[in-house]
Amino acid sequence: MAKLKINYSGEKNQNNSFLVKFAMVILAIVLIGIFLPKQPRFRYEFQKGKAWNHDNLISPYNFAILKTQEELIRDREQILKTVQPVYTLNASASKEQIDQFNTDIAEKWQIGNMDTLGKGNLETYQNVGNALLNYVYNRGIVSLNNRYQNKGLDPENVDKTQREYNFTLIHENIAQQKNTADIFTIESANQYIHQSVAKNTKIVRKAWLSEILKNYVTLNYIFDENLTNKVEQNALANISSTRGVVQKGELIAEKDKIINNETYQKLESLRKVFEDEARISGNQNFVAIGQFIMISMCIALLMVFLYFFRSSIYENNRLVMIILIVIIAMLGVLSWALNMKIPNLYYIPYCSVPIIFRVLFDTRVALNIHLLMVLIAALFVPNSYEFVFLQFIAGMVSIYSIKTLVKREQFLVSSLIILATYIVAYVGLVLTRNGSFSNIYWVDIAPFIVSVGLTLLAYPLIYAFERLFGIVSDLTLMELTNSNSRILRELSLKAPGTFQHSLQVANLAEAAIYKIGGNPLLVRAGALYHDIGKMSNPLFFIENQRSGTNPHEELTPEQSAQIIISHVHKGVEMAKKSLLPEVVIDFIRTHHGTTRVDFFYNMFVKNNPDKLVDESIFRYPGPVPFSKETAVLMMADSVEAASRALKEPSEESINKLVDKIIDYKITQRQFMNANITMRDITEVSDIFKAMLKSIYHVRIDYDVNKRSSAAMP
Repeated sequence: MAKLKINYSGEKNQNNSFLVKFAMVILAIVLIGIFLPKQPRFRYEFQKGKAWNHDNLISPYNFAILKTQEELIRDREQILKTVQPVYTLNASASKEQIDQFNTDIAEKWQIGNMDTLGKGNLETYQNVGNALLNYVYNRGIVSLNNRYQNKGLDPENVDKTQREYNFTLIHENIAQQKNTADIFTIESANQYIHQSVAKNTKIVRKAWLSEILKNYVTLNYIFDENLTNKVEQNALANISSTRGVVQKGELIAEKDKIINNETYQKLESLRKVFEDEARISGNQNFVAIGQFIMISMCIALLMVFLYFFRSSIYENNRLVMIILIVIIAMLGVLSWALNMKIPNLYYIPYCSVPIIFRVLFDTRVALNIHLLMVLIAALFVPNSYEFVFLQFIAGMVSIYSIKTLVKREQFLVSSLIILATYIVAYVGLVLTRNGSFSNIYWVDIAPFIVSVGLTLLAYPLIYAFERLFGIVSDLTLMELTNSNSRILRELSLKAPGTFQHSLQVANLAEAAIYKIGGNPLLVRAGALYHDIGKMSNPLFFIENQRSGTNPHEELTPEQSAQIIISHVHKGVEMAKKSLLPEVVIDFIRTHHGTTRVDFFYNMFVKNNPDKLVDESIFRYPGPVPFSKETAVLMMADSVEAASRALKEPSEESINKLVDKIIDYKITQRQFMNANITMRDITEVSDIFKAMLKSIYHVRIDYDVNKRSSAAMP
């Protein structure tokens, strides 16, 4: 009954897990459907410079032809050339300066020792000065604006008269049209005053009066930038965005004919009109149903892929949740960008998604998710072919560029490779469209630079996902393999022999995994931490015994065996306390599998020939290795430990030792749950033999008459 109950409970948990997964998938589909713009899509895909691959397209109705961006820019430039700057008259400026001149003239007369000319001359000088100032202010004094002075002209090939420009003068809400040729500048006003004074026979001290009057010449026509900008904006608002009309029934595109500039613009205009009208008159419910079907197909394909090829991810609802959250978030950002009408969709860091999934999972998962995300995005982005091509190519490159993540600089290298891919692909698309480099707008590369810069934000997001969902990425494994980490530093101090043994095991296991395929960072991390439990009783393990005494001499074989075996569960406890990832703790659990501590078992049998032996006392609790990495670590651990007992290591002795140990593990069925083949095991054996031939760590052999060798793991 108990067995039936357990099976029922397991089946119930599986059903609950499936229901949770199903609910997450449905929620993801609904949310993505909400984000998508609800409007029908133009049915035709086309490219400038390519052949029209559909039947002849006849215009279904009259519509205006949209101007190209180049035409709009040209119209804008022409309109701006016709706009006159606006100036306002500052009437108080002239009055203030003339009044100040009349106030100061008497004092300046005395300071300049002008009394010798007679008091009557002061009035003459004052009258001449007033007349000149009134004249220049009445004519107007302006500061020429280079923006309008050189508008539409080549500064190097233009004479002075061409630099003059018309402007509008506003005074008391009355506008007058004037030209700068008829107005003074401060320089020309001073020059006029100087010349007029020079010609006046009543003035004796001409230079003195000219210099005095210069101090009272200032601008009274003031450039009004706000009013000018308003005039320009009003003029630009009147620019027509269309040119010409396509009549109903008119042939727009002919089958197999190349799409030239004119045809392309007509097609773009028809697409815009179609989508605008469909938005108004189309049935939004039908659009939503169509989108729901297409999104459901993409998400269903993703789940099928996980079910058949990545069952470990499929069965883990937390991992499925991560995948769906990232997909929803990125598509939500893309939809937001469309609604906000940002200048370019390529500002969005779309390549961050494949990078996140490549680091968290593997290449195949990242590639499949990226492909499906690009397909979903193509449902609602403009120029979908261009978008799909650029994003899919860049996504593939981003995945391949971090295939083996072992150095931090790979992040930067990966970003530069992605940017180069974007630029090359963009240039290729433009050339196929226009057939000319002159049509490449290099300013369009700026969004790619921003996107790649934002892609670097994927790396802190990876850390957040690891912490929230308990995933271990290569980045975390890189940190764990740092020998300066707290646990490994403590191991090197408390059990230096074990630490050196762990380093050698890591080197052996890592080399083997590189050869047969697997995760080198994972197996190295597992190897470095697999024996941390020995820190509890380091002297009970022979590699840490330096004084020649052995604490096992005071214990029975059963007690010694239990101390040796206990380093496994103590290591698991230490690892959990230190918050090591479960995938690393698995190496601690499985590195001895369910093997027996033969040395103490044989000693017990020899000392107690008539006594019944309970093998469970001398056998590790397991489990046995269940992955290629844990299996390789078991072999590397046993081989490295046994090789230390070789008094005179030779090629023959090393070969025999490695074969004997690995054959023993196979007969003990230690690899029955691991996805490792006999061919893999043979290659691992060859690598161990080659590496051990260069290692000469002599290990004290076990004396059968003494129990000093109790540390044999």
